[in-house]
Amino acid sequence: MSIFNLDKTSCIGTVQAVDTANVVVGVENEDVLSSVKVNNLIIIRASKERQTLIGMVNKIIRKFNGVMQDDKEDEEDITTDDIVRINLIGTLLDKKGTKSNIFKRTLESVPEIGAECYVMNDDNLAKFMGVISSVSKDDADPLNIGTYALSKHAQAYLDGNKFFQKHAVIVGSTGSGKSCTVATIIEQIALLKSANAILFDIHGEYSPITGNNIKHYKIAGPNDTYADEVLFLPYWILTYEEMMSMMLDRGDNNAPNQAMLFSKTVLEKKKDFLSSNGIESIVDDITIDSPIPYEMNSLIKQFYDYNMEMVDGSKGKKKGPYNGLLSRFIQRLENKINDKRLNFMFSQEEQLLKYDYMEELCQKFLSSASNGGGIKIIDFSEVPSDILPLIVSLIARIVFTIQQWTNKDKIHPIAIFCDEAHLYIPQNVSLGIESLSLMSFERIAKEGRKYGVGLVVITQRPSEVDRTVLSQSSNFVAMRLTNSDDQNVIKKLLPDSLGNFGDLLPVLDVGEAIVVGDASLLPSRILINRPNPEPNSSTVKFWDEWSKERSEDAITEAVNSMRRQSR
Repeated sequence: MSIFNLDKTSCIGTVQAVDTANVVVGVENEDVLSSVKVNNLIIIRASKERQTLIGMVNKIIRKFNGVMQDDKEDEEDITTDDIVRINLIGTLLDKKGTKSNIFKRTLESVPEIGAECYVMNDDNLAKFMGVISSVSKDDADPLNIGTYALSKHAQAYLDGNKFFQKHAVIVGSTGSGKSCTVATIIEQIALLKSANAILFDIHGEYSPITGNNIKHYKIAGPNDTYADEVLFLPYWILTYEEMMSMMLDRGDNNAPNQAMLFSKTVLEKKKDFLSSNGIESIVDDITIDSPIPYEMNSLIKQFYDYNMEMVDGSKGKKKGPYNGLLSRFIQRLENKINDKRLNFMFSQEEQLLKYDYMEELCQKFLSSASNGGGIKIIDFSEVPSDILPLIVSLIARIVFTIQQWTNKDKIHPIAIFCDEAHLYIPQNVSLGIESLSLMSFERIAKEGRKYGVGLVVITQRPSEVDRTVLSQSSNFVAMRLTNSDDQNVIKKLLPDSLGNFGDLLPVLDVGEAIVVGDASLLPSRILINRPNPEPNSSTVKFWDEWSKERSEDAITEAVNSMRRQSR
């Protein structure tokens, strides 16, 4: 038996035309029309018994018939036709198997011409949203992100499997509530026994988010030393291409020789390390990209020798094949090593040059809550902006690669939350660091679901994020967007069946979102739950702060922090 109570007082009219999921309704009750708004839900009688079609209002049109003349008497000849265009979004089944009242995002049938259409009044709306909310009650730990704007008593759930399997995008202008939405989802994940996710915290704004199964790490700053909560990413875990993007000046005439010699020498140093530490079994199997430690100082000394090498010639000593060709390359290497901002990469602490350090690092990245890990929030705020894309993508690449090499029956899924994604997954890139970063994330977007790696792309500027990555995402949480370019990008990614749903983007309130995709049973406007505590992302209230008496001068402290390059 249908949950809906349909009576003539809520009937708006009848179906006049059907084009697959698009329906034209001729209005017969103008009194009801006054309560109809774009994006309202509509009930349509289906051609099959025990089925009801659900649609969403796309457009309301009033068409004038006749020609208005100056003579007022002719105005009586003008008539109007009211038309409502509706996009069908699914079917409500009275019964399926042993279950009752099942909503499916498919069209089990199409309406017949003349089928009656009803406005979903408060009573019917409450019943329908109850059906939507109850879908996740079978799940032991549902992903609850808020309440539906249509019915604030109905909880809004997402399918957690589909949300992360098929990647997600969270967008919103500054101050729209985007960071709070991320924190709300993180809180929900952290409740799970084997939670496993990484959040790239570019500005350190998620530091207040604490609790069980939530761990905070920071990329080592200039003065940091080895510690459990501090992450070092030693140079030897970089691939050949990643290292070259940092060290090689492509404009140097000697760049090909420098690159070739670097590859040859590094591989030799890695093999020497294995042999000297009794790990000969894999010496013949490694490549230049294998994460095997080697000493950078030893490498530079070798390059000094090549650069100064003299060899025997027919007339005595002559310059060796690399004599004088490596001077600038050596200088660049030394500059990087001595740059304290890159302490996280070139620190010479003994622990960082051990064979086991790679496994230790991967344990921090990939361990689930049941194994001492959980949600890993990584603070990148002290990483120089010029190499930020490389360092963020390095961690993403390591995670993906480990998942790729894990036996399929032992893969434990992990989600990567990419906050401020436009900084390291850009739409427009040049060769070098940004290009390598983009390649890593594009591969994860295309292949990650096969290896249990889900992407959640978070940005305030979707127009500046790579389209390939966005197109691979099947779930969208779109908060207020005021920039027209950003709006257009999201509108193009939304299904055509939603019609003008995307027009809500600039008028959403703080904390409101349009949620669309495979994880959402119903394309909806949702009021996102507020996390507790909230991230440090709130906009500074200029006028209020200016109105207060300042009792503390923080400038001196800030200057000292700037000098130390550390807070």
